[in-house]
Amino acid sequence: MSVKAFKLVSAVEREMLMEDKNYINIECIECCGKNLYIGTNDCFIYHFLLDEKISTTGKITFVATKQLHKYLGLKKPVSELKAASALTRLLVLCDNTITLVNMMNLEPVPTGARIKGAVTFTLNENPVSGEPFCVEVCIISVKRRTIQMFMVFEDRVQIVKEVFTPEQPCAVAVDGYYLCLALTTQYIILNYSTGVSQDLFPYCSDEKRPIVKRIGRQEFLLAGPGGLGMFATVDGISQRAPVHWSENVIGAALCFPYVVALDDEFITVHSMLDQQQKQTLPFKEGHILQDFEGKVIVATNKGVYILVPLPLEKQIQDLLASHRVEEALVLAKGARRNIPKEKFQVMYKRLLQQAGFIQFAQLQFLEAKELFR
Repeated sequence: MSVKAFKLVSAVEREMLMEDKNYINIECIECCGKNLYIGTNDCFIYHFLLDEKISTTGKITFVATKQLHKYLGLKKPVSELKAASALTRLLVLCDNTITLVNMMNLEPVPTGARIKGAVTFTLNENPVSGEPFCVEVCIISVKRRTIQMFMVFEDRVQIVKEVFTPEQPCAVAVDGYYLCLALTTQYIILNYSTGVSQDLFPYCSDEKRPIVKRIGRQEFLLAGPGGLGMFATVDGISQRAPVHWSENVIGAALCFPYVVALDDEFITVHSMLDQQQKQTLPFKEGHILQDFEGKVIVATNKGVYILVPLPLEKQIQDLLASHRVEEALVLAKGARRNIPKEKFQVMYKRLLQQAGFIQFAQLQFLEAKELFR
């Protein structure tokens, strides 16, 4: 049964990016605060400022103002962008090389510091170095079956570790010393400090695109066999039941308490609290779905959209209005960590009272009595 958890709002229209040049496609996006960066197939980076506007009726719109765009000088697509705001640097992957550019003017750092031989890369959001002005970068190397860890400073890079994997890695996420890897035939957890690895479950990367996503401290979300979204900790166990995706999921994101997934026709929203599918939004030709500091962004080749979450109180009231008492209570308990304590207690008391009256009206007196109590 559906809940209206998100609204899809346009952020960057195609005309702002490509005017009448039809051949331009969006390859990757990065969002850091109000800064939105877009990498294209013709080797350009675009920088927009995103402003959120709320009308008197509560309708949310986004106004994107183009700051500048920069040609990287190659005939290759910009395949990945990651912001390191503490360093005011943007890490740009193009033609197997990661270049450091200034976040504001998109100029390369004067030292020319770069990382060569990267197929793909990710940042360690739970860093181990203790260096405040440094980001830890993990790359899948062009060398076969090799992962490399780097420390990236404002104007220099330093290799820390090279790790060999049992099969060719094709996707990676990092938490502390732990790498969660999609290999050719299976997912594994690998501690790059000790070299100890733990098999998770089999997976065929030739048939489907693997998804490996860090969703919290020592926990990852993976696209498993049979269209399942599987949760795994660094100990190789799952503390949550899986969610049922479609077979051809392209990307996944987390916006607590929801897991959002993209396939070639829809955006689906599942609750992490009861694993039920809560919402389906038609979305054709989507190829990017990512979350940035709680903001979920989807993109086609030509445009960028933001999934705006509806206030949890509104979602809870909608569930009560449809007499879905149990779901409303589960969502309220799950939302506890997102709402200040005093506000939560007032809201929860009122919710128990409303739920009690609904059960009472349905002649479920014992359940109503418990809720009133």
